[in-house]
Amino acid sequence: MRSKRLIFLLAAATLIGALLLAAPAMASDAVWRPLPGASPNQDKIRTLYTITFVIGMVILVAVEALIIYSIVKFRRRRGGPEPVAVHGNAPLEIGWTIGAIVLVAVIATVTFLFLPGILNPARSGPNGLAQAADVPMAAVGQEPPPGNHALKIHVNGQQYIWRFDYVGEKPLDAGRPVYAFTDMYVPINTTVTLKIYSSDVIHSWWIPQLGGKADATPGHTNETWFKISKPGIYRGQCAELCGDNHADMRARVIALPVDQYKAWVENQRKNILASQKALAAQRKAGIGATQAKGK
Repeated sequence: MRSKRLIFLLAAATLIGALLLAAPAMASDAVWRPLPGASPNQDKIRTLYTITFVIGMVILVAVEALIIYSIVKFRRRRGGPEPVAVHGNAPLEIGWTIGAIVLVAVIATVTFLFLPGILNPARSGPNGLAQAADVPMAAVGQEPPPGNHALKIHVNGQQYIWRFDYVGEKPLDAGRPVYAFTDMYVPINTTVTLKIYSSDVIHSWWIPQLGGKADATPGHTNETWFKISKPGIYRGQCAELCGDNHADMRARVIALPVDQYKAWVENQRKNILASQKALAAQRKAGIGATQAKGK
C-alpha cells in the first residue's frame, strides 16, 4: 500500500513539474511551434508541425512515466531478494516494433497529405494582380499555380544584401527588369513565385511567416512561393552563415493593395531610370573619371 502511494505521489509530482516547466512556453504560441502563417503554405507547415509535436509529446510522457514507474516499482529494497535478470520478451518486443512501424507510417502519411499544399503554389485571389496572368510559368520542380496567375520575382543573394528582380513586370529597357534591394514589395491576394540563387556564397532565404527556408546556392536555382491575403510587413533574414556581416543581411516583404503596388512599381521604374540617366550624364562630364585620377 505504501509502495503504491509512493508511486502515485512521484508520478503526480513529475507531471506537475513538467506542466510548470512547460507553462511559459505553452502560453506563448510562437515558442513551441512556428509563427502563425501569413501565407497558405506556412499555415500547412504550422499545422503539420503541431500534429507531429503532439504525437511526440504523447510518446515522451508515456515513455518517461513507464521509466519512472519501473524505477520505483522494481527498485532494490533493503533486505529483499536479489533482482531477477530477465532476458527477452518476444510478445513485448514484437509489439513495440509493430507499434513503431505503425507510428512512422502514420506520420509519413500525414506528411505526404500536407506536402502538396506546402510545395505547390496556390491560386491567386480574384482581387489579385490581373496582369500576372500573362507571365510564363515554366518551372522545374515546382508546379505552376492554377490558372498561371502569379507574379514572378528572382531573388539574388549577395554578400550581404538581397536583390529582387521583378521579371514579371514591364522591363526598364533592353529587357532589364525593375529591381529593388532588401525590401520586396508585393500585391495582396496574388501568388508570388520566387526563383532563388546566389552570386557568391550560400545564403538562405527565410521569411518565417511566409513558408520554409530556401537556400540561395551559386550555380543552382531553388524555388518557393507565398500568397499574402492582407497588407503588412513580414521580416526575415539570411538563415545561413555567409560571412562577417551575415547578421546584417535582413529582408522585408511588404504586402500592399494592388493599386498601391502598381504605383510603387511605376515609381520604382521612374527612379531607376532617372538615376541611370543622371549617372550617365556625370560620366559624360568626366566627374567620376576626374575623381578617380585625383585619387
